Amino acid sequence: MLTSKEKERYDRQIMIPEIGLEGQEKLKRSRVLIAGVGGLGSSIALYLTAAGIGRIRLVDHDSVSLSNLNRQVLHWEEDIGRKKVDSAREKLKKLNQSIEIETIDQTLSESNVSLLVEGCHAIVDAMDNLPTRYLLNRCAIQKNIPFFHGAVQGFEGRVMTILPGKTACLRCIYRGSIPEEKIPVLGVTPAIIGCVQATEVIKYFLGIGRLLTNRLLLYDGRDALFTEFTVYRNPECDHCGIPVASTACESLE
Repeated sequence: MLTSKEKERYDRQIMIPEIGLEGQEKLKRSRVLIAGVGGLGSSIALYLTAAGIGRIRLVDHDSVSLSNLNRQVLHWEEDIGRKKVDSAREKLKKLNQSIEIETIDQTLSESNVSLLVEGCHAIVDAMDNLPTRYLLNRCAIQKNIPFFHGAVQGFEGRVMTILPGKTACLRCIYRGSIPEEKIPVLGVTPAIIGCVQATEVIKYFLGIGRLLTNRLLLYDGRDALFTEFTVYRNPECDHCGIPVASTACESLE
């Protein structure tokens, strides 16, 4: 049940007919894993915290550096050298003390991903490399947890929502591997993409609207243009096209 303080805090959301008190209570009961607390993760975490998601688990092993600050708005100059999860938790608790913020200072890997996502109702991709995204994608499919993908580069970004067993997955659209390299990013791009991801998470929990399933939404900041592409599930996909065990997240290759 919502407290009187929560009813006042979320008043403008509760006024939305599709949300109401019942919808706000659903958000309060929800548990979300945000993988990465950088540019995308900052925006996602801020708005899910503000929206009243009851429990947020942040996973990141990096420390704040000066070069992060053009886009990672949860971290400030005085946070340089601190662990990102600690810096993020401090800001999020100041924003909304009623939200439970769990932090895990670990690097996602094949050996720990299954445990890290345990108990969560949604996984949000705020990573900056494809191998880890593949890892999360496959684990989400194995555990039947919705997966919300987002990626950015320069002025551009993309978003897609994956419902295991029902829709195309990340592996259906990305083939092979992409060399790991330093990615240029305009600071506002992850803010825009992260907000779209957060919106998808909220819509999913509330059961309203049309999710970005089997659709890849591309954003081009140079031309202020959103473009949508239909994505088809690949029956031979090595993540979602064949039966996989639900007890462990196996090796990708």
